[in-house]
Amino acid sequence: MLLFIDLFPIDSKTIGSYHISMIKTGIIGATGYAGQELVRLLNHHPEVELKYISSRSYEGIKFSEVYPNFRDSITEKCVSMDVTEMAEECDAVFLALPHGLTFPQITEDILKKTVVIDLGADFRLNNPEVYKQWYGLNHTNTEILETSVYGLCELYRDIIPGKALIANPGCYTTCSILSLTPLLKNKLIDTSSVIIDAKSGVSGAGRSLSLGVHYPECNESVKAYKVAAHRHTPEIEQELSLAAGEEVRVNFTPHLIPMSRGILTTSYTNLLFDTTADELYRIYKDFYNNDPFIRILEPGYLPETRFVRYSNYVDIGFVTDKRTGRAIVVGAIDNLIKGAAGQAVQNMNIRFHFDETTGLKNIPIVP
Repeated sequence: MLLFIDLFPIDSKTIGSYHISMIKTGIIGATGYAGQELVRLLNHHPEVELKYISSRSYEGIKFSEVYPNFRDSITEKCVSMDVTEMAEECDAVFLALPHGLTFPQITEDILKKTVVIDLGADFRLNNPEVYKQWYGLNHTNTEILETSVYGLCELYRDIIPGKALIANPGCYTTCSILSLTPLLKNKLIDTSSVIIDAKSGVSGAGRSLSLGVHYPECNESVKAYKVAAHRHTPEIEQELSLAAGEEVRVNFTPHLIPMSRGILTTSYTNLLFDTTADELYRIYKDFYNNDPFIRILEPGYLPETRFVRYSNYVDIGFVTDKRTGRAIVVGAIDNLIKGAAGQAVQNMNIRFHFDETTGLKNIPIVP
């Protein structure tokens, strides 16, 4: 069995100063859309044993009965376990839970035993007061919050390996932040001018029943929702402000599109200098030079959600509008893969010193 050196705190599942490469994992909240994508990705990951699939709603029921596409691949039944129980036997625990359910559970003792990758919002915002403002809850675990890392792999790759608590970013935020960061890092745009027009497939609303995503309510229609009030707004502003080195405020407007999956963001910004699309292409290519899942499109091409579907890729393209002096940046991701489960696996790969692309190399599926 292959071994690799673990330079970070040793837990009970290590042998000497070495860590066994085949790590044990568990998923809490496995029967939501993001959770089942985690099951799919981890099931064929060559360095992972998927030990526990937890779902209180489906306890005792075979996972393949909840999702028949796993028939003959996953034969285990769902169990009901919390993170404390899972930490005793797992090297990494993934939590795919609604906001407010994670931060009360995480303790220093848990983080000494396992790596926690949280797909929810509880540890994404650095300021607990901002969390309270947008989520309506008092964050009572601020000491643990300070130990976490925002798990946007392309920006925090060097920090992630030293952390036991990784806050997996949201789907809209992943696409928006990665689309705009090179402009802000290079001081090319007016930081007060950012407008993000975003569109998501219906799976972004989750698996729970809701009238707004009922087929007759959303099919053959496009609607804006939570205008000037979407909870991903402070997450986007936090990370863009860090990139710019100054406060950034954005107009973020999400839309629901009658398709199953995908995110497309179109961002409008005022350029500070006369910059061509060819120059932007070189800037973006240089910025994301070492990022295997970022694909920068040449001038004349723009991303489409169908060309990233079922993959961990981020496609980014742009147009410079000389008439208005704006740069228009378009990004596309699969909301359940790079926007959720794929990014979580990418974070796991980085944290455990696997090749970053392991288990994530599939080419997008079309049509």
